[in-house]
Amino acid sequence: MTSKNILFVVITIAFFLRFWHLGDNPPSLAWDEAAWGYNAYTLGIDGRDEFGKLLPLVYIESFGDYKPPVYAYLSVVPVKLFGLTEFAVRFPSAFFGVLTVLVTYSLVKRIFPDTKYIALLSAFFLSISPWHINLSRAAFEANVATFFLVTGVWLFVSGVVEQKGRGKWYFIFSAISFVLSMYTFNTSRIVAPLLVAALAIGFRKQLFVRKKEVLIAVFVGIILFAPLFRFLLTPEARLRFQEVNIFSDVGVIARTNKEIINDDNAWWSKVIHNRRVAFVVEYTKHYLDHFNPDFLFIKGDGNPKFSTQDVGQLYLWELPFFVAGILFLLRKKAGFWWIIPAWLLIALIPAGTARETPHALRIETALPTFQIIVALGVTHAMEFASHMRAKNILYGLFAILLAFNVLYYLHGYHTHYPREFSGEWQYGYKETVLFTKEHYGEYEKFFITNAVGRPYIYYLFYNKTSPQDFRKTAQITKDPQGFTHVDGFGKYVFTNNVGEFLNPIKPYLYLDTAGRVATKAKVVKEFYLLNGYPIYVTYRFY
Repeated sequence: MTSKNILFVVITIAFFLRFWHLGDNPPSLAWDEAAWGYNAYTLGIDGRDEFGKLLPLVYIESFGDYKPPVYAYLSVVPVKLFGLTEFAVRFPSAFFGVLTVLVTYSLVKRIFPDTKYIALLSAFFLSISPWHINLSRAAFEANVATFFLVTGVWLFVSGVVEQKGRGKWYFIFSAISFVLSMYTFNTSRIVAPLLVAALAIGFRKQLFVRKKEVLIAVFVGIILFAPLFRFLLTPEARLRFQEVNIFSDVGVIARTNKEIINDDNAWWSKVIHNRRVAFVVEYTKHYLDHFNPDFLFIKGDGNPKFSTQDVGQLYLWELPFFVAGILFLLRKKAGFWWIIPAWLLIALIPAGTARETPHALRIETALPTFQIIVALGVTHAMEFASHMRAKNILYGLFAILLAFNVLYYLHGYHTHYPREFSGEWQYGYKETVLFTKEHYGEYEKFFITNAVGRPYIYYLFYNKTSPQDFRKTAQITKDPQGFTHVDGFGKYVFTNNVGEFLNPIKPYLYLDTAGRVATKAKVVKEFYLLNGYPIYVTYRFY
């Protein structure tokens, strides 16, 4: 088979693994996915987000989290075509996940132009990657941002290697792609500039020769980035970072102060136990967490949204080839080899500031460097084995091991995963919405618990609520931290304590977590997770 035919097979595999039962697995929409879908729905109707902001350019406000807007815009057409459904909301992530596999092939050919098979293997390993499949099958904006970063690097390198004049457009589109990544995912706002800086330093001689083309691309990038830069200086832009970063953890400061007191406030203790030193140590620990073998090769991310919990972010068979790939990369130094380690190390920088580490979503921008390194290891291992008499046996054992790992992951993902972790995906909200929709005319008010998450967005999504009607009746509050809360709209009231609104003579329906039924109330319906565990109950008095 020719390289083009093999690549077609790889892309077909990538498409199938990302789109098969896309609307059914994961088993329900997470609240962020529902928010993307409903905002795409409202943008497609009147060009405004759920709260009425016209054509939001730098953020979409959702739950008080100021999200980069690109994913919502990318979802507008799928929602128009397929309706406000799970499939439509996840379509952009799956689609750009497949495109990332294709661009990876083109990128690796540019980085290692004189090496056979590495580009095809890199694309193939990304196509079957449990890490990339998991994140491509849900509406994760990080997955789309990864596409833009990979495309940006590919176009940058292409601009360097192409003849003068032709490279101009590569540089311009590279700048556009990098900026788009920053309008797509928060982490890219750090990774993209650092990655561009690393590429500029590495190719400084070539860029100096092409300085006119480069300056045009820089100018385009600055113009596109300007609105986002202004937003990044606002308190809203810092809100999410302040919530999750280690530097706002007062526990670190309390610990260092206690250690200084234990040393009788000695001057040397103030140096050793300085809070700045403690934060550097804490950051280094969190950064290195992402190289934990348990995370990479055994269990994966502890959050079931990003891992099936019994397969690592990479397959176990990739471990020896990953190590071999690093050794060969540093020893051979073929092509533009330095891009891969620089990219990998840069991509982990933002994630090191997070309290929860390792975190597969926040470092997805490191893909496909892991797969490229593994491809290097496999390629050189195959070259080494080709001189052995038992090479066919070794190739066969490798194929069997690979197939077993992949089939084990896919079986677990499609058979066991939905049942085991439906609760992690807020399963049950859809069923409650459809139930209340069916009985909407029978009740004057619906009191819905906030205990499991953010229910209002599901009632907007599955009711396909008119954005104009929502904005007219929405009861919205903001807490002292700046987070937005929708306390109700229409007949719906969302509360942390359903019991506050009990009224035995009014035609009200109450929805609370399982087991929380008011005294003398009549249970109307119970709702269950896919594993049979009760999750919600509705009840009334009259």
